[in-house]
Amino acid sequence: MNRLPLRVACFVLQGLLVSGGLLTFDAMLTANEYLDSRFPQFEPELRALLAQHCVVRPLKAGEKMLQTGQYFRSTMLVAEGRAKLYREGEEGGEFFMYYLEPGQACALSMVCSDRQQSSEVMAVAEEDTVVLLLPLDLMDDLMRQFRSWYYFVIETYRSRYEELLVVIDHVIFKGMDERLEFYLKNQYDKLQKRDLSITHQQIANDLNTSREVISRLLKKMEQQGRLVLHRNYIEWRG
Repeated sequence: MNRLPLRVACFVLQGLLVSGGLLTFDAMLTANEYLDSRFPQFEPELRALLAQHCVVRPLKAGEKMLQTGQYFRSTMLVAEGRAKLYREGEEGGEFFMYYLEPGQACALSMVCSDRQQSSEVMAVAEEDTVVLLLPLDLMDDLMRQFRSWYYFVIETYRSRYEELLVVIDHVIFKGMDERLEFYLKNQYDKLQKRDLSITHQQIANDLNTSREVISRLLKKMEQQGRLVLHRNYIEWRG
């Protein structure tokens, strides 16, 4: 049986793994190029090993990269784009936790190969995104053999822990007006642009409240000169 060369097979997988049709590959890079540009802290030997075993998967904006209850089969590294992680409630509500951005990994997917664990969060691509999928059975060997991977995993868990502490502080100790201001400022800091293309309902979903509450608080912030409400976006002024 004829086998496709690794690079050809990689591009075939990139196309076939996208639900709803093929993505345009004009801006797509190879696994080696993504690893070199987004994860330069890894040793060359480690990057070569990851490129050999990973699958490059593009995701369309709005597509789920991880679902609650789904069993982990791969560790996910974000190469391009941006994803949002949510905690889903028993009654179907969603609570926004933090972002996954290029050069980062999904901490909850970094489990040992002998643990059959399912996800307790949902991850959704906020924009067109590319992730690198690494087999879980590589994880133990990577931790033992490569110091840069070991520190990458530790730093991933540390940073996510700190982000969750911030979320807990805002939920417990802050009012909704302060949480909304923090949310919008965080959007501005992440996107580096003042025009935030987000609806009142999306903000309400992320903060687990009603659209009416968000609309009222946004109007109040507009009166204070901290933002301007437009038809399809919010202009953040800080």
